[in-house]
Amino acid sequence: MRKEDLKTPTILLNIGVLKDNIHRYQKLCNQYGKELWPMIKTHKSKGILEIQIEEGASGALCGTLEEAEMCQKMGVKKIMYAYPVSTKENIQRVIELASKSYFIIRLDNEEGAKKINEMAIKEDVIINYTIIVDSGLHRFGVSVDNILGFAEKLKQFQNLKFVGISSHPGHVYSSTCSKDIEKYVEDECDTLHKAKSILEEAGYSIKYVTTGSTPTFDEAVKHPEINVYHPGNYVFLDSIQLSIGKAKKENCALTVYSSIISHPQEDLFICDAGAKCLGLDQGAHGNNSIIGYGTIIDHPELVIVSLSEEVGKIKVTGQTDLKVGDKIEIIPNHSCSSANLCSYYTVVKNGQVTDSISVDVRGNSFTRT
Repeated sequence: MRKEDLKTPTILLNIGVLKDNIHRYQKLCNQYGKELWPMIKTHKSKGILEIQIEEGASGALCGTLEEAEMCQKMGVKKIMYAYPVSTKENIQRVIELASKSYFIIRLDNEEGAKKINEMAIKEDVIINYTIIVDSGLHRFGVSVDNILGFAEKLKQFQNLKFVGISSHPGHVYSSTCSKDIEKYVEDECDTLHKAKSILEEAGYSIKYVTTGSTPTFDEAVKHPEINVYHPGNYVFLDSIQLSIGKAKKENCALTVYSSIISHPQEDLFICDAGAKCLGLDQGAHGNNSIIGYGTIIDHPELVIVSLSEEVGKIKVTGQTDLKVGDKIEIIPNHSCSSANLCSYYTVVKNGQVTDSISVDVRGNSFTRT
């Protein structure tokens, strides 16, 4: 089937572009002798993770425990969960993961660590952990100034095993151009260098220094003390990455295919892709520079100005040959959101539909099967 014959709306995945992106980032890790444990919340797909592992990824960072459980059943060698846990139900899941795989949790508070340790003692399981270090996002993590004191507090928990430090420079998404990114790379690398130095001087052995974001990756990967990287969005890329100069349109693997269904005004069209395909993301962490709700390929004169659940309003800002019945291809602002809104990707190669790839671990779907 040709792409043009598809029903709309459809989430398209250009498999060649996807594989090129995965190869490019893995090649950089290989070049600098680093491990790539990609953040898989971007795609939530066993099929795409298999491509990443075949290319050389040695582990995975998970945004949900469902993702971690999928990785465990797949036999992924190193599995890290990005966030702390606090409830009995989720701690039990962590215990099970740690008993069946090489699993690492991240910690930034003593209360949660105590709860995990108590259950780990009862189950006779050792839980590996890294300490989350705040490199500027001010979400999770302890400051460099408090890192040693926090590490010392965690020593009391006999069934928790310290294996390193982790960070996420997510505040990079407040950038509005590629030049801005330099200072976020500096935040990321300097913070981890200082934290590692403080802990090593106090006698701690650090196996892993882990961090990552797609925008900072290509510079941060050169840092000699960081040995594991966790980019996520790099597999797809999107309009946010376009806006900060970290991608070109031809690098964007995930798009939304949509039809023009109405032309109510001379300067207004309506398409059949709305918030349930494109999401409502217009940037993150203070970035309000994104214009509209996606980039319409080959139509710079069009701006998606608003979204209802099922339809989008497209404003015409110049001369256009668009008409009712035409199909358009949209790069979403945030591809991770669009991926989470679909059950499968329609795979295209050279304009032909060749396959589909399931999004098999979203909304607790993996644990239900």
